[in-house]
Amino acid sequence: MAKDIGFKGDYKKVTHLWELEGASERLQLVKADLMEMGSFDDAVMDCEGVFHTASPVCEAEIVYPAVNGTLNVLRSCEKNPALRRVVLTPSSCAIRTRDDIDPIVPFDESSCASVEICERLGIWYALGKILAEKAAWEFPFVKELKTFVIVKSLIYFYDSFMYLARTFFRQSPSLTPQTRDHVQD
Repeated sequence: MAKDIGFKGDYKKVTHLWELEGASERLQLVKADLMEMGSFDDAVMDCEGVFHTASPVCEAEIVYPAVNGTLNVLRSCEKNPALRRVVLTPSSCAIRTRDDIDPIVPFDESSCASVEICERLGIWYALGKILAEKAAWEFPFVKELKTFVIVKSLIYFYDSFMYLARTFFRQSPSLTPQTRDHVQD
């Protein structure tokens, strides 16, 4: 199902998305504002899953928009009775920004960055991601859904991203599409 509910962004920045398999049938681009409550209502309606990745990166406006933007997306999700899952995408900085990292011990669901260190050092992006994830987990609706967290450590954003990804996957057999995990419905 494809619908255009008012995407007003820069189409040059999303051209690579239309090259994805099945995009013409399933991809939807919508106009929404993280800071406007209800802005995502139309975007999430009739969806079975929402993959929320957005977080502002401007230092002066990062923490409040990260937390409230996440909550606004979740409030819109809550209005959709067909929604079955939510995927949260904190940054790896939300677990690595701490002073007690042991390089031998792997990160797990108990790992979390230090709010105090982020505040003291002015690491606003990490602080925003930490607080946004905490707010999401405290949101009552999230507790009722299948909710997943995928911690991304590095994402490239430029026009040749798709070429780079295809090249990288060919050179890294362990990351080829044949070895991807699938979350059972």
